[in-house]
Amino acid sequence: MPDVRGAVADARALVAQWFPEARAAWLGGSVVLGSATPGSDLDVTVLLQGPPAPFRDSRRYRGWPVELFVHTETSLGHHVRRDAEGGRPTMARLVGRSVVLTDTDGSGGQWQQTARMLLAAGPPALTGDDLASMRYAVTDLLDDVTHAHDAHERLVSSALLAEESAHLLLHGAGHWWGRGKWVARELADLDERDGTDWRARHERALVTAAAGDVSLLLGFADDVLARNGGPLFEGHRLAGTDPGAPADRST
Repeated sequence: MPDVRGAVADARALVAQWFPEARAAWLGGSVVLGSATPGSDLDVTVLLQGPPAPFRDSRRYRGWPVELFVHTETSLGHHVRRDAEGGRPTMARLVGRSVVLTDTDGSGGQWQQTARMLLAAGPPALTGDDLASMRYAVTDLLDDVTHAHDAHERLVSSALLAEESAHLLLHGAGHWWGRGKWVARELADLDERDGTDWRARHERALVTAAAGDVSLLLGFADDVLARNGGPLFEGHRLAGTDPGAPADRST
């Protein structure tokens, strides 16, 4: 397990060396959250007054793999809002659940508080075309898994169904969602909030599906759909755009 104090000290040192002009910087991610592994990196967000920000960079410092998210005030606000609107608050987590590394003008503490308030508020409600599209995706994958004849195709479709059904479950419940390891973490948070056992069910469904038995996974997906309006296929229609069509000048 990486040493948190050492990680913070190294992160502060790299900010001082690489970004002496930084207005603020934060260390977020697994190292701060207490879920680090020997392969964890330092997720460092840096606020600059202007160019060369914004950019993202991957480097190494004192043996650490480092992910740098370097922003201006406007680019940081854009990414925080965009992520939150999609229900997956990556940047808000990196700033809100962080250790402030440097704060020359108060912006470090202000942005940390703003991000924490956003995280506490939860994602926007899942409605309309967004809800319909997610129900449709889970329904389609459920059918693929149910009727697959090839074991490899069934396994690949099962992995997608597990992720998409968890996404629908979380977002439909007014909870943030994530990808990869964050699926398990957000399911655990939902269980803690609601007194449910979705994470354990999701894990068992994945394990048994990998062994060739998809019954638990199908049951998981069915239950998620039932909570969010049921399966959807017939009648699902989304308007498209034709880039070759003449522009509408009536407005």
